[in-house]
Amino acid sequence: MRLYSLSVLYKGDPKVHLLKAAYDVSTFNFFQRSSVQEFMTFTSQLIAERSALGSRASVKEQEYLCHVYVRNDGLAGVVIADNEYPQRVCFTLLDKVLDEFSRQVSKMDWPSGSPSTISYSALDGYLSKYQVQTPVT
Repeated sequence: MRLYSLSVLYKGDPKVHLLKAAYDVSTFNFFQRSSVQEFMTFTSQLIAERSALGSRASVKEQEYLCHVYVRNDGLAGVVIADNEYPQRVCFTLLDKVLDEFSRQVSKMDWPSGSPSTISYSALDGYLSKYQVQTPVT
């Protein structure tokens, strides 16, 4: 069970843009990591764009499960995990991250924000905290 990506996006007009993201691509071949990360960014934006305000969904994309939550205020979160990761845990994580993000980052910054301008550093911590460690046998 593994989490690969945790993203916060803003669903505004006309399209969705990334505000902040964290990735764990350490299990991939070194030469694949940047293209895998690009795929995850693109997929997160696409899924958030196709989801209605106030909705939650889980979408299978290749060998991944993408869990998306779009709040009524346009703030969206996407978790990309493997097929074994529990769906309920993903949505609990998204709830927690979006609530904290909306408290720490001004709503006025969402429409024009980007990963380089938004100062919110908790995503990497959440990604590693929610990573399920498999016991070594």
